[in-house]
Amino acid sequence: MATIAKTAEWDARDAASMRAVLDAQRASFTAELPVSAATRRDRLNRALDVVLNHKDRLVAALSEDFGHRSTEMSLVTDIMASVKPIKHALKHLDAWMKPEKRKLDFPLGLLGAKARIEWQPKGVVGIISPWNFPVNLTFAPLAGVLAAGNRAMIKPSEYTPVTSQVMKEILEASFDATEIAVITGGPEVGKAFTELPFDHIIFTGATSVARHVMAAAAKNLVPLTLELGGKSPTIISRSADVAQATERVAMGKLMNAGQICLAPDYLLVPEEKEGEIVEGLKAATAKMYPTMLANPDYTSVLGARHRERLEAHVEDARAKGADVVVVNPAGEDFAKQNTNKMPLHIIRGATDEMTVMQEEIFGPLLPAPRAGSHHLGRGHGERRDLPRLRRRSALWWHRPGRHGQLSRPRWLQAIQPPQGHLQPAQDRSGQSRRLQAALWREDRQGAGA
Repeated sequence: MATIAKTAEWDARDAASMRAVLDAQRASFTAELPVSAATRRDRLNRALDVVLNHKDRLVAALSEDFGHRSTEMSLVTDIMASVKPIKHALKHLDAWMKPEKRKLDFPLGLLGAKARIEWQPKGVVGIISPWNFPVNLTFAPLAGVLAAGNRAMIKPSEYTPVTSQVMKEILEASFDATEIAVITGGPEVGKAFTELPFDHIIFTGATSVARHVMAAAAKNLVPLTLELGGKSPTIISRSADVAQATERVAMGKLMNAGQICLAPDYLLVPEEKEGEIVEGLKAATAKMYPTMLANPDYTSVLGARHRERLEAHVEDARAKGADVVVVNPAGEDFAKQNTNKMPLHIIRGATDEMTVMQEEIFGPLLPAPRAGSHHLGRGHGERRDLPRLRRRSALWWHRPGRHGQLSRPRWLQAIQPPQGHLQPAQDRSGQSRRLQAALWREDRQGAGA
């Protein structure tokens, strides 16, 4: 009982402390209005310096949190991917701040009225970042927040505590607490964080957690930007170049050990090509990772908790009749390791009843449902589970037909329109524009109206 009381006391302190930071940021924000381009540019440049000057420290922290993480991959997916949005914001800042003229309805124009949109900052934005790319998914939204003239409170994931602490230290060394504050802690702190009356919240993470975030934000009518996971099917048609397609699928699935929201979640293939495609995946994996346990380029699953969750999916699939192909090129013993690395598991004959087909996988497991072409085209587009999880993207491989037209079977036509050899269903640049628009308040002014 004493433990519960003490926990509640600490939770109350955390909530009060966070509210004090929010109030201080909001007061400072209000006093500074209007936020000049020079001020915004200064903050963006400081954020850029934070990433570049501490990149080695951040990469080391990421590897420590994961148990092992490829240095080159961290530099590309977390460091470079953080630098790019900041530089993009610096390049386009003046254009984003420029007022936009608008036409008026009759007869307001005859009365001498004029209308324009002036983009105004919202205030204090809460950023809740996940563990799979903790640096990138903190600094990328932060670029938009600072460019829009806002202040930021950041809650990084408790599953990457070393990286979270490093980000807290390096940001606090370059920014006043009224500009950017980093709040670390576990689920209780995260819960209190989402209940604060922010002017906007940006959340990246699991759909299940997003429901709680959205419910907490609704109490204060806080608008949200949610970037959530889902089941991402990968479709290989009968006309595809199997060697090329499987090489790309293996690369996408094994980057960051499959812990990417856009990683291929499951395979949809014609029945008669399944064996050839499985062999292609095995060959592609062996080419990229001849060994895995001691390979510095092969990333570990984040912690025993996530490894055990993935292993439970595999055992559930086996118990329900799936044929599990473990792709272990060097025949290594993964039971004897100090990390949480896992080889690729291809789950042939996966069904909707298996847990691996009911949740976002986030790991090196690749189910391949065994079904006829009609089921591939329509059944998977209308499955009872997937609409709730959201098909985040769909990728397909095929060859062009005559006269440059795409030659696709009917089951493929039912899933995606013909737009190219590799077509993500979600446009990342479009997502960036939507996020940017959400962080600027649209203020319509009609002089003389």
